[in-house]
Amino acid sequence: MDGVLLILARTLFLYALIILIFRAMGKREIGELSILDLVVYIMIAEMAVTAIEEPQRILIHSIIPMLFLMAIQISLALVSLKSKKFRDIVEGKPVVIINDGKIDEEQMKQQRYNFDDLLLQLREKNVRNIADVEFAILETSGKLSVFEKDPKTKGITIPLIIDGVIQEKNLERIEKSRAWLERQLQKRGLTEYNDISFCSFQDGKFFIDFNDVN
Repeated sequence: MDGVLLILARTLFLYALIILIFRAMGKREIGELSILDLVVYIMIAEMAVTAIEEPQRILIHSIIPMLFLMAIQISLALVSLKSKKFRDIVEGKPVVIINDGKIDEEQMKQQRYNFDDLLLQLREKNVRNIADVEFAILETSGKLSVFEKDPKTKGITIPLIIDGVIQEKNLERIEKSRAWLERQLQKRGLTEYNDISFCSFQDGKFFIDFNDVN
């Protein structure tokens, strides 16, 4: 009986601890977890299960690595907030699968994403005809964001600056140069872009947001 009570007590304690750890690491939906998030969550859950299944094991020997993983995850999340390059390495980049109604087979091949996957996710978005799709973006979570053709809008938001870093590839996508972007910023009285957290270009209009975090 004492053994059962011990297991129940450990289960309750570890349940509360895991909730606190996951809350400390931030709120994200399961479908939005990066590979790094998923690995950490699985490792923490496995340690908790081991601690419950082996009541003779000293509990602190499970708690310490769980808290250590939490500290690592929070530290990496802070680095990710400051560095887009790091985010791209850890989480990957969104990929345009359909651009202006044209399927990009090369990108599909690189992402190991086949036509069955594409058609399935289009059906889930209630899209009956690929010809009706202007843009389809495969997100880092694996979800497909679909934008159907609309005569009122043209194109999608193109990030040109993220965290103070000019996105050269996106400039190439809209067939513009770095010098062009700098001239556009100068026209708006901006000579430095390091303080710009996000700058996008859509339908011939700029959206600029400055970094308010010191």
